[in-house]
Amino acid sequence: MKVKNEKQSWAAVSPSEVVYHFGTSGLSVAAATAVTHPLDVLKVRLQMQLVGQKGPLTGMGRLFIHTFKKEGPRFLYLGLTPALTRSVLYGGLRLGLYEPSKYACNWAFGSANLFAKIGSGGFAGAIATVLTNPVEVLKVRLQMNPNLSPTGELRRIITEKGVKALWKGVGPAMARAATLTASQLATYDETKLTLIRLTSLEEGFHLHLISSTVAGLVSTLVTAPVDMVKTRLMLQQESKKAGNYKNGFHCAYQVMLTEGPRGLYKGSLATFARLGPQTTITFILCEKLRELAGLNAI
Repeated sequence: MKVKNEKQSWAAVSPSEVVYHFGTSGLSVAAATAVTHPLDVLKVRLQMQLVGQKGPLTGMGRLFIHTFKKEGPRFLYLGLTPALTRSVLYGGLRLGLYEPSKYACNWAFGSANLFAKIGSGGFAGAIATVLTNPVEVLKVRLQMNPNLSPTGELRRIITEKGVKALWKGVGPAMARAATLTASQLATYDETKLTLIRLTSLEEGFHLHLISSTVAGLVSTLVTAPVDMVKTRLMLQQESKKAGNYKNGFHCAYQVMLTEGPRGLYKGSLATFARLGPQTTITFILCEKLRELAGLNAI
């Protein structure tokens, strides 16, 4: 597959190319989300263990068995509707804004080096989060309560707490999305270039598989603590034992103080078990869809 010059591909794009560009990103993230959603539910449940307390944590396997017996198989797909809605919107924007942002850096600074890629990824993730945070708030609330309906919970939040509550935890969510997108896309991009330069691999399944696996590992290590803080802030009512968190830094401080450093990595195994496969599925599918749509590789 020939890769066109980046300036040529973004200097004069057609409306159909823009639709294909963001559409392939959104569809690939949604497909990956549908496959890995049960692990996301487990991750949220693990992150809400022993709020404000130190003590032995229940592992992912035991938590799965206990919750499966108590709530049935349905709990694995709690919050799936807002999760898929968010995936199409957030995923489309997060992945879709990376390439034009990288092109803008190249145009402005004459280079699209690693730092430009990290900055482009961070910008894309932050903007995508601001626009889609209400859907994320709704998703994590549904994942904690099997008896809620999406529309009913949305009305309740707005009625009782106002529209502003839909952006609860947007700061840590932006930080998490910025670090996730920056680490994920920059790592994927750089790994691909390095493998092409040092090995005989070319654009194709094996290159995408290896690069996306590396990106999934790096992004998990970087984002696990931020993701835990984001979940706590979005579920303030369930965190009353530890008091009200004022902001992301206060939340992280309280977790460190009351639960120890290990508390910041609650649910990290579930995070990797979900984010690793999700990253791999997303990039492999996105690259294939882009090829079918006649677009350049990422």
